Amino acid sequence: MRMIVASAAAAVLLISGCSGSISRATPPASTPAPSPASSSPASASSPHALEAEYEKVIQEVLPSIVQINTKVGLGSGIVYDSAGHIVTNAHVVGEATEMEVTLATGGTARPARLVASFPAGDLAVIKVSDPNGLAPARFGDSAKLRVGQIVLAMGNPLGLSGSVTNGIVSALGRTVSEPQGGGSPGATIANAIQTSAAINPGNSGGALVDLSGQVIGIPTLAATDPQLGGGAAPGIGFAIPSNTATDIAAQIIKDGKVTNSRRAALGIVGRTVIGPEGSPVGVGVVSVSRGGGAAQAGIAAGDVIVSVNGTDTPTMSALSEILAAQKPGGQAKVEVVKPDGSTGTVTVTLGELDS
Repeated sequence: MRMIVASAAAAVLLISGCSGSISRATPPASTPAPSPASSSPASASSPHALEAEYEKVIQEVLPSIVQINTKVGLGSGIVYDSAGHIVTNAHVVGEATEMEVTLATGGTARPARLVASFPAGDLAVIKVSDPNGLAPARFGDSAKLRVGQIVLAMGNPLGLSGSVTNGIVSALGRTVSEPQGGGSPGATIANAIQTSAAINPGNSGGALVDLSGQVIGIPTLAATDPQLGGGAAPGIGFAIPSNTATDIAAQIIKDGKVTNSRRAALGIVGRTVIGPEGSPVGVGVVSVSRGGGAAQAGIAAGDVIVSVNGTDTPTMSALSEILAAQKPGGQAKVEVVKPDGSTGTVTVTLGELDS
C-alpha cells in the first residue's frame, strides 16, 4: 500500500501498501445513478443473508490471493492464470527479479521470478516456478462499477496473511500520484477506484472484490492525514481498476513487456523546478525524444513547462496527472518559459507513454 491525503483543496499524501509524500488527486469523474437492475447480491434481505454472501465470496476468492516476499519487504498478489502468472503492484516487487510466494491457504513458499514490470502504472507480473494447485481469480469489468457498491479488500496487511476488510466504492475516476522512492516508482494512476475498505501496508497488489466474487481492482494506495501526524486517514483508499490491470498483464504475459500503455506523453524527460521562494514553479525539460510531440512543437531542453491546457503544472506529479487524462494522438496546449525568460504556448500532438 502507498498513501494519499485528501483535503478540500485536493492536496494529498499517498502511501502505498508495501511509505508517504505530498502529492495531489483530481476530482472524480461524474458517476451515473445506480441502476435498479443491479446483479449484485448486496441487496440481501437480512443481516444473516448478507453475512452469508460475505462468507461465500471470501471462501471463493481468498485461495487466489498470495503473499509476495522480497528481500526488502512484502506485499500481495492475485493469481492470474493456471500457468503460474501473478499480477501485483510494481512497488511490491521493487527492483527484485526473484521473490517467494506463499498461498493464503498455507504451504511452503514457492520461488518466483519477475516477468516484467510497468512502473508508470504501478503494475507487474511475476511467475511461480510451481503452479500446481493455484486458483486463478475471476476478474470483473471495472467499467460497470457504481458508487455505493459493497467491496472487500483481500491481502496481507502487516504480514497478516489472508486478511479481509469491507467497505464500499466511494468514488470513481480519481487520478492519483504516488510518492517516489523506497521502491515506489512514483506512478500516476488514472481512473482509480476510491474505496472505504481499509488498506494497510502489505495490502498492495491484493484484490478489491465485489459481492459476486469478481476482482474489480488492485488496492494500491491509502490516505494519511497531516493533522494526525501523518497517521492513516480512515476510509480513504485507492485501487487500480481491473480493466487496466488485466490489459497490462495480458500484454506482459504475451510479449514480455507493455506494448501499448494507452497513456499519453509529451515526449520529454523532466524534473520539478524549485523557484527562488522554495516552491515548485514548473517542470524543467531535461531532454526531448527525437521526433516526439514536444520536439516537433519546438520544446527543447532548458525550457520550463508551466501549464497544460490551462492547468498549472508546478511539479512532475501535476504534469503526469494531467497527461493521464489525455489520449495518445490528441493535442495539448503547452505553456513554456524559455531560458531567456520569454513565454509562449505551443500545440503538442501527444505520443504514447513508454513502458
